[in-house]
Amino acid sequence: MAQENSTTHTAEEDARNRDIRIWVNGELKHRDMAKVSVYDSGFMLGDGMWEGMRLYNGKWAFFDEHMDRLFDSCKAVSLDIGMDRAGVLAALTETAAANGMTHDVHCRLMVTRGVKVRPFQHPSLSRSGPTVVIIMEHSKPVDSLQSEGIRLATVPQVRGLPMSQDAKYNSHSKLNCVIACLQAEQAGADEALMLDPHGFVNTTNACNFFIVRKGQVWTSTGDYCMNGVTRQKVIDLCRADGIPVFERNYSLVDAHGADEAFLTGTFGAQTPVASIDGKPVGTEGGRGPVFRRIRELYAELVRENTR
Repeated sequence: MAQENSTTHTAEEDARNRDIRIWVNGELKHRDMAKVSVYDSGFMLGDGMWEGMRLYNGKWAFFDEHMDRLFDSCKAVSLDIGMDRAGVLAALTETAAANGMTHDVHCRLMVTRGVKVRPFQHPSLSRSGPTVVIIMEHSKPVDSLQSEGIRLATVPQVRGLPMSQDAKYNSHSKLNCVIACLQAEQAGADEALMLDPHGFVNTTNACNFFIVRKGQVWTSTGDYCMNGVTRQKVIDLCRADGIPVFERNYSLVDAHGADEAFLTGTFGAQTPVASIDGKPVGTEGGRGPVFRRIRELYAELVRENTR
């Protein structure tokens, strides 16, 4: 079982992170001095988008895919980032250089609608341009995530319909997922397994979710979950390697009876799920031959992409 307070983003402690420089609207500031206004749209309303990315060998893994998601989401909510993709890459490069970072680095790139002139909701009150923040940390997942896995609990909080708040927005408005995470912790688990509005297995509060049954890889239809970059890479790798993979509706009965189960995300790549609702997954803590093969294929893909 996973250790107490384990999450899919539990990282090794690294003293170098105490003095990181953070990019705030074009200025690099020590983490203790990096601040945004209390009038900022992101702080006040959760009005913003973000991306999580990883740096390997001096190169951002799957940069184009992350930028596709970021720029599409910002366009959909009429949020002008104030720079093009080359500008974003230049800011990332500057921040990495200022911190002496080249490998095993995690970045959170955040864009909000900016500072408001008055503390109210209407987007027109944000008149000074966007707020852009880049936080980079030396960051490696702890070994226990692979050796012990994650415990999931099914929670009542669901990922909603696209016309309420589309889960494909990687937005600052994460309260829905925070509530789910709290419900899972109160149930004695590490993270939450969330259903879709129809009661089918969907995603977790932080990652995309997969199961393996009789050698077949199953994940949700994708209609109600984040369009994860790592999720899509896993699906593509399975198809290319001849591993049967299905995006489909399935219920908790299927998940509880799975031979293997794992989560996908930029930080942890693929993390085994040791148990769901107190029921152990398979005989190897969620791991198995399919999981191990996918891990190998994904690691090779990252190496190729970041040469």
